[in-house]
Amino acid sequence: MLTAREIGDRLEQVRGRIADAVRLAGRESESVRLVLASKTQPPAAIAAAFTAGARDFGENYVQEALSKRFALGQRDLRWHLIGHLQTNKARAAVETFTLIQTLDNQRLAAALFRLHPSPPMPVLVEINLAGETSKSGIEPHSAEALINAVRDQVNVQGLMTIPPVTAASEAARRFFTELRKLRDRLAAATGLALSQLSMGMTDDFVVAILEGATIVRVGRAVFGER
Repeated sequence: MLTAREIGDRLEQVRGRIADAVRLAGRESESVRLVLASKTQPPAAIAAAFTAGARDFGENYVQEALSKRFALGQRDLRWHLIGHLQTNKARAAVETFTLIQTLDNQRLAAALFRLHPSPPMPVLVEINLAGETSKSGIEPHSAEALINAVRDQVNVQGLMTIPPVTAASEAARRFFTELRKLRDRLAAATGLALSQLSMGMTDDFVVAILEGATIVRVGRAVFGER
């Protein structure tokens, strides 16, 4: 684990890069939320980032998030689920997470509604743009039907994607462009704002911001290698 000072310094560097990208894109300074991807990181690392000003943290697994939430006590953290959610973990998820970024089926939406009917649970619909069998998410052509099927059960705030791993950040740009265009089409078709676009990680978050990301999920740039 890096020292608390190193984590704070790296967090400040990432914030600076986000600010530069936001200015370059001609957007408002508060238009991008930084979620620190804290999978496998110890509670001490999360506490160090919290002390340095971070408030949003993304976890891939419900149980790991639960244990960290317990270890970190009463700190005012906002937890995001950025990994696949199984329906049998829905109860723990609604008790733990502020935003579930990986909704990809009606059954899960129904489970979330039963457990968290009012207000509806905030979610993003995960889109598998490249059709990768190793990743969850739905294909783009299925997104409109899913959103219309679940819109009365959950609060669909936008879309999320994880593009294929590439050697250069620019290679991911077309996937970010595609997600933004898909969001625009879906917003027009459904009448929902779908204002959130969660896309971009350590290697490509600057490009994602230039293409319209409102949430970036950054881990390694702040916490170092796992």
